[in-house]
Amino acid sequence: MDRNASALWKGNLHEGEGTLTTESGVLSKTQYSFRTRFTEGRGTNPDELIAASLGGCFSMALSNELGLCGFHPQRIETVATATLEDLAAGWTVTHIQLDVRANVPDASQAGFMDAAIAAKTNCPISRLLKTNISMTASLDR
Repeated sequence: MDRNASALWKGNLHEGEGTLTTESGVLSKTQYSFRTRFTEGRGTNPDELIAASLGGCFSMALSNELGLCGFHPQRIETVATATLEDLAAGWTVTHIQLDVRANVPDASQAGFMDAAIAAKTNCPISRLLKTNISMTASLDR
């Protein structure tokens, strides 16, 4: 199964602009630029999209892991924060922090943590990124 997205960029790095479009149409000529990545501006940026991708993938994987344990999550909320740093080698996404809160009736914190760790390990986007992903996970009561 292949999924695709296209990026169109016009101009130089600092003053140029681009658009992102996904096959599904959810992103359709969505604006991105130097400003939306490094300062303030309306639009998205690659780092935000990586965070969203990991957060979504992880949430789905956690739902699956909990289901395999016989639990039925009512809500899983994941905030994924991608950190972009200016290193000697250049701008680098150095870390992604996952903060997850979930409402899972009858689940213990220990069982929930086991499922969250398995989801972080087994989510396809986590496997692609492989390193520098940390996580906090808590159950709502």
